[in-house]
Amino acid sequence: MNIFSDERLVLTLDAGGTNFVFNAIKGGKAVLKPHGTPSYGDNLEKCLQTMIDGFEHIKSQLSEDPIAISFAFPGPADYSNGIIGDLGNLPAFRGGIALGDMLNNHFNIPVFIQNDGDLYTYGEALGGLLIDVNKLSEKQYKNLIGITLGTGFGAGLVHNNTLITGDNCIAAEVWLISNSISPDNNAEEGVSTRAIINTYNDAIETPDSTLMPKDIYDIATEKKDGNKAAALNAFKLFGKHLGDSIANLINLFDGLVVIGGGLTGASSLYMPEVMNVLKGKFNCGQDRLVHKVYCLDDEAEAKAFTQSNGKQIKVPFSDKTVNYDAEQKIAIATSKLDASTAISLGAYAYAIKELDK
Repeated sequence: MNIFSDERLVLTLDAGGTNFVFNAIKGGKAVLKPHGTPSYGDNLEKCLQTMIDGFEHIKSQLSEDPIAISFAFPGPADYSNGIIGDLGNLPAFRGGIALGDMLNNHFNIPVFIQNDGDLYTYGEALGGLLIDVNKLSEKQYKNLIGITLGTGFGAGLVHNNTLITGDNCIAAEVWLISNSISPDNNAEEGVSTRAIINTYNDAIETPDSTLMPKDIYDIATEKKDGNKAAALNAFKLFGKHLGDSIANLINLFDGLVVIGGGLTGASSLYMPEVMNVLKGKFNCGQDRLVHKVYCLDDEAEAKAFTQSNGKQIKVPFSDKTVNYDAEQKIAIATSKLDASTAISLGAYAYAIKELDK
């Protein structure tokens, strides 16, 4: 599936709790400047009208008709039926809002809504990391685990160009998986912006409620005054929690891993600990992963990942030989795409694939 050669036009939306950003995608690329508006998440009628007006604004600037609307929206939701549930960051959505049908009735074109972690991963699979790796690797990879890091902890799964959503459209709810480092909490309590802030504040004499992860990153990198050791430890602990969750996903799904979202700018502070976990052992001495894992952010590891360690072995009772590489390898990387771009690519690809069924 090559989304970059498709000539169909799809309206898209990057929906956040504070702002909506509208655009149109053709051939995997935005065709206009993004159009942003407040989301008015505490006023349902105003929020819904803003959504209609935003899509109308984009449509009015196009020289051709769009064939669908496709976008990510926060959950909980019945995505397959376009119904949004009780959202935490958009409080006006309560009791079930038939958002897909509303937009379909107004624009009279198909409407596709999915989870942002899912669409992020789909975009990376069809236009990001998976494509880049397969250009360089002799082995062709088909599975991708996408991780989004920000206010919360999200994920998605793609197999052979197919988005895996589950029977209830809630596959890869990574934020709720178990947390071996802090067993009484879910994974997101260790992998989120608040986790970094709380860890830092717990370590200093006078906690500062105004700090954001960027401030703590600046303290860790000596761009801002503060407790450097506490800041470094906050990101280290974040990396340990993240590595624990990724190890579980790799063991279950056996795919490459791409990490995106707002916290990737601090990857140099947490990725070493992620790799320590992935390359580590349980107390019994068993390796955490069957795979040998490579970090593509590291030039030497990226080069080693693409090299084959295969050898020729003899076929029993025959003169033939076959190549055998005993190393079961996997790779992890920070995304080269910003999350919004990857989500837009995923939304576009999801609409095209659904329409072609």
